[in-house]
Amino acid sequence: MIRHVNIRVKGKVQGVFYRATARDVAETLQLKGFVRNEPDRTVYIEAEGEPGAIEQFIQWCRQGPPRAVVGDVEVTDGTVQSFSRFEISRS
Repeated sequence: MIRHVNIRVKGKVQGVFYRATARDVAETLQLKGFVRNEPDRTVYIEAEGEPGAIEQFIQWCRQGPPRAVVGDVEVTDGTVQSFSRFEISRS
């Protein structure tokens, strides 16, 4: 069963390679979806994959890359979108 989650990460998470590292971690976990910076300085992620891999990814999101300072991570379940890969979105 595939799980889809919407994740919003708050804190010092822009300008610290959060998106690039999130993409690498997601690809390692065989997740699909996207990550993007938001105007309010948060990072927004939609990811889908096996539930265990999603949980590992959420745990990673709570830490982020070495230069990040994660303040809060909000996770909500969503509808599976059947993404073809995991990418950095610039929109």
